[in-house]
Amino acid sequence: MPKNTKPAKSTKAGKSAAKPAAKTGRTPSKPAAKSRKPILIGIAAVAAAAVLGIASYQATSPDTKPTVNDSASTADPAAGAHPELEKLARRDAKDPLAQGRADAPVVMIEYADFKCSYCGKFARDTEQQLVKKYVDNGTLRIEWRNFPIFGAESEAAARGAWAAGQQGKFWQFHAAAYAQGSKEKGFGADRLKELAKEAGVPDAARFATDLDSDAAKAAVKKDQDEAYGLGASSTPSFLINGTPIAGAQPMDAFAQAIEAAAKAKK
Repeated sequence: MPKNTKPAKSTKAGKSAAKPAAKTGRTPSKPAAKSRKPILIGIAAVAAAAVLGIASYQATSPDTKPTVNDSASTADPAAGAHPELEKLARRDAKDPLAQGRADAPVVMIEYADFKCSYCGKFARDTEQQLVKKYVDNGTLRIEWRNFPIFGAESEAAARGAWAAGQQGKFWQFHAAAYAQGSKEKGFGADRLKELAKEAGVPDAARFATDLDSDAAKAAVKKDQDEAYGLGASSTPSFLINGTPIAGAQPMDAFAQAIEAAAKAKK
């Protein structure tokens, strides 16, 4: 545990994790997930999903260095894997919101919001390392799930990302939206057009149509409902072959989970 992590204080049951809130993710001031009930089938799946549901995080600026709550990651990832959660991996080779082989031994599902500071930090730092170390060699597949929880602009950015994906530019849009300082410019209509241009989306008119389409709204809602069904109320949240990891944990936490999952598949 990092030196700047303070000892845990007791909390009321059901309101937070056993340790104090770790600044490794972001939650809305009034989590919408409170009105949602887990939709997973089976006691084991619900218990595993609680790892995502009980972890709450304080929103901080992108320049604030997070402290790590060790309870938010799994010490033994292989022991924490649940087949019910692993089945959430779609493994669709044509999915424009995914990267890596569809048959990769490990799938990391990421539930994130473009207005989340720690999602941006993860995207700029850790995720790029994961791509170079595990996606490029065929070990890992990353499947993105839009999980907008911070209002109308979050929803709009999610639809914009989906629309960019329809022209094969999701990850380029993802990079532009998560670039340092991008979030502070907001995600209004004009800004989304700028991001699409930065991402190299070839057909601006189609992007505008797809952005406001029923298909975009349905796709975002499907991802959002999946996350709420897991009990997730903060971003970013992850599943690595069924092992939940909550928050923008250090590279080592993800490497440990990925390598354990890959070993279990051999």
